[in-house]
Amino acid sequence: MSLEIARSALAAMTAAAQQAAPVEACGILLGNASHVASAVQAANVAPDPARHFEIDPAALIAAHKAARAGGLQVLGYFHSHPNGLARPSATDSASAARDGRVWAIVAPENVGASDGTWAITCWHDRPEGFEALSYALVAG
Repeated sequence: MSLEIARSALAAMTAAAQQAAPVEACGILLGNASHVASAVQAANVAPDPARHFEIDPAALIAAHKAARAGGLQVLGYFHSHPNGLARPSATDSASAARDGRVWAIVAPENVGASDGTWAITCWHDRPEGFEALSYALVAG
């Protein structure tokens, strides 16, 4: 599986990560098939948002309702690792639903550096665990 991600969605994920640091940002990836058209930031309601993320359930419900009404589909989720790497952590693996959704993880390219560059990796949450996904940036 390969993804297409709209440049605006990638920019939204990066902006959310930068604004939320040093806590984890999170949100919902919306689109159709394998095209991520939008990344919508949601409140991180985790008890310890510096180390974990939990997407606000109200935001998830609203996204699913909009999809049922003909809007963009919920393809997956994004979150940041402000002090870590752009790959699933042990916590991510333990809390994953194994539901086939896409996970995008945003992290500083150089942890501890202040140059403001962020890496984004994508993962397919499969029954047997996370599988890396390649993606191409597209207009939008």
